[in-house]
Amino acid sequence: MEFETISVIGLGYIGLPTAAAFAARRKQVIGVDVNQHAVDTINRGEIHIVEPELDMLVHAAVTQGHLRATTKPEPADAFLIAVPTPFTEGHKPDLSYIEAASRAVAPVLKKGDLVVLESTSPVGATEQMAAWMAELRPDLSFPQQRGEASDIRIAHCPERVLPGHVIRELVENDRVIGGMSKRCGEVARELYQIFVRGECILTNARTAEMCKLTENASRDVGIAFANELSLICDRLDINVWELIRLANRHPRVNILQPGPGVGGHCIAVDPWFIVDSAPDEARLIRTARVVNDSKPDWVIERVERAAERFRDPVIACLGVAFKADIDDLRESPALEIARHLGERYAGRVLVVEPNIHELPAKLESTLQLCELNEALLRADVLVILVDHTPFKTVDQIRLQTKVVIDTRGMLSRV
Repeated sequence: MEFETISVIGLGYIGLPTAAAFAARRKQVIGVDVNQHAVDTINRGEIHIVEPELDMLVHAAVTQGHLRATTKPEPADAFLIAVPTPFTEGHKPDLSYIEAASRAVAPVLKKGDLVVLESTSPVGATEQMAAWMAELRPDLSFPQQRGEASDIRIAHCPERVLPGHVIRELVENDRVIGGMSKRCGEVARELYQIFVRGECILTNARTAEMCKLTENASRDVGIAFANELSLICDRLDINVWELIRLANRHPRVNILQPGPGVGGHCIAVDPWFIVDSAPDEARLIRTARVVNDSKPDWVIERVERAAERFRDPVIACLGVAFKADIDDLRESPALEIARHLGERYAGRVLVVEPNIHELPAKLESTLQLCELNEALLRADVLVILVDHTPFKTVDQIRLQTKVVIDTRGMLSRV
């Protein structure tokens, strides 16, 4: 099938790099986002997020006329939906963004079009997306109605890239593609092979959905083991990072590193989709989530104990992104820790986050964004929450007069 025009719905951390990847192969790409600021920024050939190499790709794509952004879907040959999938109260999956995108795309669909859900989703979400579209377009047939003979092809292809390395991994990583029919999967594979050099492996939509959730739940369980070890080692006065280094010398042991919790829109969210789908069976996955979600409370308690040594303690939180060297604050345990400390010690909590220019508006009254040198001068207690590269070059002599709480083991690597 020929894909002359490709539309990407949602121009965030996954959608925009994906749009740029297609545009780099000289396809006409229409990016769609409800955020007018994002649309305007992209149409100037600039980007609104931090991701290495993305700025050059977007600038070239826009300048050469292969990429433009808009707020409403337009006709295309393929539509990739890459919108958020958070959870609501009680860790219930929130499909409202997918529903809104589905209903926005449906009016511009034509016979032969392909729609791919890229958003990480609970099992059954791709089928639900197809149902929403079928409801609005009774003049077209969908896979749940006509199978291989459907007018519209529907598939699920979850992203599996690492923030900070998205451009390379989009191209090099294997992709799991789940079609609602065999032909749906084959057509979707043709689309991704435009830029993907990794293998595009076909399965059904439900298996593809569960595959992404399984990948992240597996990592979450591994991190929970490391985080639980850190609690035990603190109780027993053992350096957990030295312990893990030693244990990992066993040829069949590979323990992950502990931290202040688990963040981001994947590992901190996706396991709950499995728990929601099979609550009685997902006991280990649920427990891992509880362990990782409780780690920020443990960090906060340690900081508060350290702060008791000072009459008016100044606390500096080094990093609030959910991982090193990115600007993404979604589901960040570091940000949650800083927020809590800001409420407890209002006006005396500094935040050093080299990848953002301003704090979320709701935190500006209790936290102060500052440069690293200022924090090192003013703080009594330093809390290392993210191992950003600039933090690794700090002269250890400057830390000798501070109380340092190192949740990332950064000092243990020196």
